Amino acid sequence: MMKTNRTNRETWSHGRFQGWLRVSSVLAGIVLFSSHSGASEHVVVPENARVMTGVELYTLYRDKTWKWADGAGRMQDKGRVFKAVAGSGETASRAEGRWIVTDRGQLCFKAAWHTQTGTFPDKTCFSHKTYGGTVFQKREPSGDWYVFKNSEPTDSDEFSKLVREDLVSAQLEAIQNPPQNTIQ
Repeated sequence: MMKTNRTNRETWSHGRFQGWLRVSSVLAGIVLFSSHSGASEHVVVPENARVMTGVELYTLYRDKTWKWADGAGRMQDKGRVFKAVAGSGETASRAEGRWIVTDRGQLCFKAAWHTQTGTFPDKTCFSHKTYGGTVFQKREPSGDWYVFKNSEPTDSDEFSKLVREDLVSAQLEAIQNPPQNTIQ
């Protein structure tokens, strides 16, 4: 059977859709699994909490790795490079892009996610407010506010998952350049 251009487009589109779906699943997992321990608690941000500045967010996130249940994201200071890895084996994906902070209290990751089925652009943003040393965070556009960092940080704070160690680069290298099987 001869494939027509339409068949080729449909096959290509189906593969792209599956890849997009996989990336969406990875990103949803990152958000769900990187969420705070108090996810079920309804947090009311104090009325006089203020939006965090870009400088405050930059200081909070620069040269840090955000550990997730199935991967991690690295926010390099130099060039504001963002890189991430998620999943393993057949479902491994990687992201490369930039991290951005604003004076409107937002941290955004704008990156291209690479999977076995293609490359998919994505932008994920988090809003931040602070009051009395406590940092509140929510995923945009429709997440709920939660305590990201208590005024006296605890091990259960999402903030505790920000570490100085680069947990991404070696994994990223392994995903980009997998070992070649050689038959002797």
